[in-house]
Amino acid sequence: MSSANEPHVSIGDVAHSTFAVGSHAHAESHHGAALGRDPATEELLAAVRELRADLQRIRHDDRTRQLDEALAGTEDEITRTGTAGESGLQRLRGLLGDANSVLSLFTSAGTVAGLLGLL
Repeated sequence: MSSANEPHVSIGDVAHSTFAVGSHAHAESHHGAALGRDPATEELLAAVRELRADLQRIRHDDRTRQLDEALAGTEDEITRTGTAGESGLQRLRGLLGDANSVLSLFTSAGTVAGLLGLL
């Protein structure tokens, strides 16, 4: 039973919310905050995005489709986790090596290949 002097408190939907209760309480929320990435990962992410954009300008074949899928996976992984896993990077290295004739057309391909240690 509540006293007449106590305020009425009603809390609605609390999904994705952060609360702190009390005179010295502190609440901090990081919902949807960008993950911190090191400069090398940021550089790789920018290069991956540039190469994906360049790939859209050419006629696709199986090699370019596989490369774009691997680049999309790397972009997604970096965006979600803040880093790219070694298995994905290995796949990219292999695809970049296999697609060398197509990649020589793009400066962006050289940038990604260089960041992966292929050049």
